Amino acid sequence: MVFSLPVGLPSGRFEVRGPAELWICDELPDNMEKLWADLLRQAPVTGLQPHLCRPNDPARPADPAAADAVRLDEVLAADFAEYRRRRLPYWSAPSPAEPPDGLPEDVEPWPHDPGPPFSGWPGLAPAGPDTGTGPGPEEAAARTVAELLCSEPFADSLRLALVPARRCADVPAVIGWTDDLPMPLMGALLRSWEDRFGARVVAAYGGELHVSVAHPPLDPGDAERLALEHVLTTADNIVDDPPTPFPEYARDLVGRTQWRFWWD
Repeated sequence: MVFSLPVGLPSGRFEVRGPAELWICDELPDNMEKLWADLLRQAPVTGLQPHLCRPNDPARPADPAAADAVRLDEVLAADFAEYRRRRLPYWSAPSPAEPPDGLPEDVEPWPHDPGPPFSGWPGLAPAGPDTGTGPGPEEAAARTVAELLCSEPFADSLRLALVPARRCADVPAVIGWTDDLPMPLMGALLRSWEDRFGARVVAAYGGELHVSVAHPPLDPGDAERLALEHVLTTADNIVDDPPTPFPEYARDLVGRTQWRFWWD
């Protein structure tokens, strides 16, 4: 069923995605940052989540309720045990003193990664601090969208969509965004990040997923635990292209208000 649209939107059209129907604009509006914050604030009443997507991306809609059955601590503990078993030989290897044989002289070898400083699953990272002085989730998401549209080389291909979903974390499943990842687990993580860090999914297109963060971790130890959660998403930009040393990735999460994941 076609839903009523909030005021102030540009022209657009409705599109069916599985059991859901979403609205997609014809052209991106000029006042995107303000509009995005307004739409997020209205979402508890309208039931519509703003989202950036590519209209012609392949879509396999899924039931976001599948995330309800995921016991995050149990699943991530098992995933980390297997991940550590496979990666431990690389983490334990000494850093190469010179480039390996066959590597061109002008190409730097990948840096040694000591891996996470945990022998077992440390548990989910605690919630990020809400200082009361920073932007709320709506403003943080709006800023992330504005910055993404300024920096994304293919921003012209993106469109604003309004998606009927209870929360932003459920939007990727509803619209059918998918890649080589377990969607129920990703949905459960996104929900948990919403609750703990004021995170909001702002865009999913191609193999990329972009998340805004209102209350990122400020403690380095908390950031290490969060970094492990990011690693266990299996995102290629974290573990394989090239593998960023875990300590470096974790340090970069301290105070970071935008998270980007992509799968090749």
